[in-house]
This record gives sequence, structure tokens and C-alpha cells, in this order.
Amino acid sequence: MINTGDTAWMLVASGLVFFMMPGLALFYGGLVGQKNVISSMAQSYVAIGVVSVLWVVVGYSLAFGPDHGGVVGGFHYVMLRGVGDAPSAFAPHIPALLFMAFQMMFAVITPALIAGAFAERMHFRGYLMFIALWSLLVYCPFAHWVWGGGFLGAGGLHAVDFAGGSVVHELAGASALAAVLYLGRRQRVDRAHNVPFVLLGAGILWFGWFGFNAGSAGSAGALASVALVNTQIGACAGMLGWMSVEWVRRRQPSGTGIAAGAIAGLAAITPASGYVPVWAALVIGAVTGLGCYAAVQLKYRLHYDDALDVVGVHMVAGVIGVVLTGVFASLAINAAGVAGGWVQLGRQGVLAGAGLLYPFVMTLAILWLCEKTVGLRVSANEQAVGLDLSDIGERAYVREMKEEAVV
Repeated sequence: MINTGDTAWMLVASGLVFFMMPGLALFYGGLVGQKNVISSMAQSYVAIGVVSVLWVVVGYSLAFGPDHGGVVGGFHYVMLRGVGDAPSAFAPHIPALLFMAFQMMFAVITPALIAGAFAERMHFRGYLMFIALWSLLVYCPFAHWVWGGGFLGAGGLHAVDFAGGSVVHELAGASALAAVLYLGRRQRVDRAHNVPFVLLGAGILWFGWFGFNAGSAGSAGALASVALVNTQIGACAGMLGWMSVEWVRRRQPSGTGIAAGAIAGLAAITPASGYVPVWAALVIGAVTGLGCYAAVQLKYRLHYDDALDVVGVHMVAGVIGVVLTGVFASLAINAAGVAGGWVQLGRQGVLAGAGLLYPFVMTLAILWLCEKTVGLRVSANEQAVGLDLSDIGERAYVREMKEEAVV
């Protein structure tokens, strides 16, 4: 039966998750060099259009349609046929159309996260083809496996992921790793050109994350309250953990590090937010802040060019959160959830492994196909000019560039 209070909350939560997209655009736009600001931000914005349309046409049906062998949802809800004001099995207190819209926001932001890894070196046309294929071939099936009644979630293994540690962050991070290995290193690495953009973007992401996690409760009750508080504490602990180790190593903190630590904590608490007590959120966030900082430093030893640390932050945080959910989950927090222990830890380990292997392999195949058809890699000259001009035809800072030309 439809509950108006729950419906009101889920409308707000959907808007909060959508608001994360301009936050991501600012976050990524500030981290790249000034020759690639528009192209980077445009990648976040265009994902809204591409993925939203695909989600309505067929994506929602593939992810949440009637189960076919635990693998995919099929075509029952193509063009949202039969998805209206009646509740769905996944959200019995809100209209099915609203549940579809809420899940659409998750589908939109996930491929946009990947773009941070290969920033400054992929053609816009290739990016469009990539996110379209990736959404249909990677995100939709995996979302069904975990949330839509598939073989990893309630329909089989009984691994749990409250709001997307595996479905969003592991998928994005593992795909990012495949992309940077496939595309290779940039010709030149520019420093973050606008740290205020980074901090503002991180703040918007943090704000939207309350809808991301608390909205995943599907109602405005006690579970949403727990998820919201866990989200805050996980983010704070992640930020402080990252800042502390950076301060020790560099003798001073950094704005980008503070922002990255918060995002890492948010990503890690995401799968656990509706299953663990608040003290566990503190532990998960702190462990993640330290672990993700170490993972980011590791890329310099292994010499892979993850431009904006999608692998070190999202992939690693997603794995930590998914696995530790199996340790700290409590039925006292969520009676419809699971109890932590060795059995659940094993299930979460399988989920974490699947969230790395499947997107990595599929992403390599999709990248190869895109490369052979529309092209992906930009030339050395295009990298030198910047993708704002070579791909988008606009500059972010016209006045500054004119003044430099005069000098």
C-alpha cells in the first residue's frame, strides 16, 4: 500500500542523488588541468542524458524485471510498460515509477565515476559509446544479480549491499582500472587547477549521499535514520583517517586529500549503511581512510595512470565496505538484513570478487569494440592542446588565456 510519507521522502532522496551529478562535475573539473575542465565536466553531465534514456527504454527492465535464471531481468518493463503508480515488489510503500526513478540516479552516476580515471585522454564520441554499452552490459546485469533477485543477492547467495558498494563503487573502480591499463598513460600530467572546485564538489556529493544511502531504505522510518547517521560518521572517519596519515607523511594536510578521504569513507559505508551500528561505521570509515590513501600511493609504484584516483578511492573503498559488512552486520539494526559472521563474511567476499572480475573483463571488451568503431584514444597533439578545444570547442577560462597570449 502506498504511503505518502515514504513517497515524499523518496522523491526528495531521488533529487538528492541527482544533485550528486553536478557535484561530481565540479569535483572532477577541479582536479584536472585547466585545458580539460569543460570536457571533464561535460562527461558527467552527458551521462545524465544518455543513461537516463537507456534506463527508461530497457535498462530498468534488465535490472529489475522478472528474473530469468538469476542472471537478468529481461524485457518485461521495456519503455516502462506496466511501471506506474502501483507499488513494486522492491518498494511496497511507494509507486513503482518512483522506485524506477530513484534507481535511475544510481545508474546515471556509476559510469560517470569511471571517467575520472581516464581523464584527459578519451575522445568524447568514444566516451558516449562506452557509457551506453557499459550501462547495458555491465551495470544492469550486475544490479540484477545483487538487487533484482539475481544469483548474488536474495535470489541465491544472500550477499548484501545496502546502497551500492559493489554495484556502484566496485563496478566503477574495477572498470576504471581496466580503462587506464587499456588506454595507457597521458603524455603530460597537470596538477589540479582549482581546489575550491574540488572541495565544493565533494561537499555536494556528501550532501547528496544522504539520499543515496538513507533513500535506499525505501521508506522514511528508523532504518533510513540509521543509514543517514552511518553515512555521516563513515565520511567523517574516512576524512580524518586520510588527513592524519597525509599529515604525518607530508607534514601538512591538503584540501584534495581531505576531500578524497571523505569520498572514500562515503563509498565504504555505502554497502553497510543500513546493516551496521554507528560504532562500526566509525571503524569502517577510519580503516578506509588509511587503506585508500595507501592504495592511491601504490599507483606511483605500479606506474598506472589513474588520473583522479577512481581505483584507489572507489574500488578499494567499495571492497572494504562490502567485506566489512559481513563482519559488522547486525539484525538488531536491520531485522530484514543479515547477521555478521564467518558465513556472511564468505558471501561478502564472493560478492566483492565478482564486483571486481566481471566489470574488469567486460570493460576491456567494450573498450576494444569502441576503439575499433568510433575511436577512443586522443593523439599526443590533442592532449597537448587539451580536450576542451579538440573535442568540445570551448575554453573554460577565456580571459586568462587571452591575457597569457598578450604577454
